[in-house]
Amino acid sequence: MNPMPSVDSGGPAGMMAADLLGCIEASDDAGFDRIYPPAIRGLSAAHWSPVAIARRAARFLAREPGTRVLDIGCGPGKFCMVGALTTAGLFTGIERRAHLREIGRKRIAGAGIANAEIQEGNVDDVDFTRFDAFYIFNPFAENVGEAPAIDTTVPLSAGLYATYTGIVAAGLAAAPPGTRVVTFWGACEEVPPGYACVGRSENGELKFWEKRGD
Repeated sequence: MNPMPSVDSGGPAGMMAADLLGCIEASDDAGFDRIYPPAIRGLSAAHWSPVAIARRAARFLAREPGTRVLDIGCGPGKFCMVGALTTAGLFTGIERRAHLREIGRKRIAGAGIANAEIQEGNVDDVDFTRFDAFYIFNPFAENVGEAPAIDTTVPLSAGLYATYTGIVAAGLAAAPPGTRVVTFWGACEEVPPGYACVGRSENGELKFWEKRGD
């Protein structure tokens, strides 16, 4: 496992919203990821959403202006930035690793993206009632070895995987009918009964869900 990077070094300071949007429209992950320091960029393939996936997910989730979308375990905010640049939704990420929050916040501010933010916290800090839609990119996979660990700054265990998955499932179960969720990879154990899978792509790894009426 890798230790936490000590400094935020790298990432071109001149990448504004228009530069990032150009990368999104070209499905250019390597170009978009240049906004991040090399150490964070190197984690992209395993941990940060591809821009084409993020764009497709955001369009499903933010179905009208002002839709409040939460990315659970947002890392340095890549999904939130893509969603904010390509829809009129309001994108919030929650992230427990301080260095990832700092990097993401700096990039969001530097690019001048007004409808994206990253909040400090873990999944047990989430008030699910504050959001209309949710993006879940297998955020707890580190705990069971399904994804490489990002670093050694947070505890990881199979017990935490079960706990965090249960918290998300309970929050989504209490959400009103019409709530939308997108999952990417993983077993989708966070999605409780009552949600219908209304579409899928990427060989079934990208799934679109909507809560049916009670």
